[in-house]
Amino acid sequence: MNKMDIAIKDGRMIEMIPSMSNRHGLVTGATGTGKTVTLQVLAENFSELGVPVFLQDVKGDLTGIIEPGKESSRFRERLDLIGLDKVDFTQFPVTFWDMFGEQGHPIRTTVTDMGPLMLSKLLNLNDTQTSILYTVFKFADENGMLLLDFKDFMSIIDFLANNKNDLKGEVLSVNIASVAAIKRKLLILEEQGIEHFFGEPALDIKDLMVTDNMGRGMINILESSRLFTNPGLFSTFLLWLLSELFEELDEVGDMDKPRLVFFFDEAHLIFKDMPGFLLEKFEQVVKLIRSKGVGVYFITQNPLDIPDSVLSQLGNRVQHALRAYTPRDQKAVKTAADTFRQNPEFDTEEVITNLGLGEALVSFLDEKGIPGVVERAYIMPPKSKIGPASDEEMVKRYISMSYIGRKYETVIDRHSAHEMLSERAKARTAVSAKKEDGEVSGNGKGLLETLVGGKSSRNQTSLDRFIKSAMSSMGTQVGRSIARGILGSISK
Repeated sequence: MNKMDIAIKDGRMIEMIPSMSNRHGLVTGATGTGKTVTLQVLAENFSELGVPVFLQDVKGDLTGIIEPGKESSRFRERLDLIGLDKVDFTQFPVTFWDMFGEQGHPIRTTVTDMGPLMLSKLLNLNDTQTSILYTVFKFADENGMLLLDFKDFMSIIDFLANNKNDLKGEVLSVNIASVAAIKRKLLILEEQGIEHFFGEPALDIKDLMVTDNMGRGMINILESSRLFTNPGLFSTFLLWLLSELFEELDEVGDMDKPRLVFFFDEAHLIFKDMPGFLLEKFEQVVKLIRSKGVGVYFITQNPLDIPDSVLSQLGNRVQHALRAYTPRDQKAVKTAADTFRQNPEFDTEEVITNLGLGEALVSFLDEKGIPGVVERAYIMPPKSKIGPASDEEMVKRYISMSYIGRKYETVIDRHSAHEMLSERAKARTAVSAKKEDGEVSGNGKGLLETLVGGKSSRNQTSLDRFIKSAMSSMGTQVGRSIARGILGSISK
């Protein structure tokens, strides 16, 4: 399969060239014009090509991909309209993911891997509060404490706030009012289920990049109906995942087809309130990640939702109908029309407002990377079922049979910051009790050594030293996370 049949015009297929599909793309259009079906068609084509994809199911409309489609009278009318005799219906391989572990396999990361900058975006922190997060990470790193799950994060924040005076010179100044503000935001997220996201086993991105026994790319679907109610978490998660792909994958240069295609649905949420410095990093990643074999496709209603610096990098375009009811809508129509290579046969700006359901303006890159002339065409119908799966139990059985998912079902709770601080706090209590009994001189260990384990401990066994050495080694991962930040390595 050398090309992908995406649309049809007068019986002629309009194809996307696989080697150009990692030059990214954009699917836009008003609500109800067919964007979700276009997303499904793109995912199916990539899967048949052997390319895994990752996408989000915001409305529960994509679970039907696990079933073959069926012809109906309405479907037959559609085929006759676009000039097709038949569709070779089939189901596609799917891995269902769900951050909350309810309608898919759990998808997690550690606090360390998320990093302080992404956490600050998630929590919508100001500069002072963000600096406190860096203090938390720095303190954990220097004291060999793993930041894995939500309770690790909360424990260190509490420790720094409660022992601020004793830790002067060890960490940056911690403003108690700012700490309280951070904790309030964390508690709100905890009520929304954020603790399910932080922990182990953390997602291995290689598990997104698999094929089935027929060589078809896995369609990874993130169940997002609940996640979407928290736009901040939704957008931060997708940014984090893209950053992990960028950091973990090696350079491969130009390829015959992508290694993975990443879809950003509801893309306007990604850029909403994004700080300028983070947007700059994101723009660089979109530009550079194609050399790692990853294609990025944005799905949104309005092309104005995408910053110009990102929009200019999206070479493959599918534009469904837009409505021009307001001045902003009219500007969006003009913007969409101006981004196409014009076709002398019609007025692009006028056509955009008159497109029917499933109809679109399409323009794909040719073999030389030059945008094709825009064409008015019908999107090909999917080969799998449109809409939700026929039976929820079918989806549950499908999830239970996934060999990848079993890897993530059981939570692993390693010895990390929360446990270390709890143990040292108990040790400090014991030392204080002995002091009161006169068993320990007044020159005993200081608070920091008591709580995080000082090198001067006379009672430290060889096992203790081994564990501390291992923890310190692993703790440097936190330092790397701070140095990297979010997508930070691209500026090195």
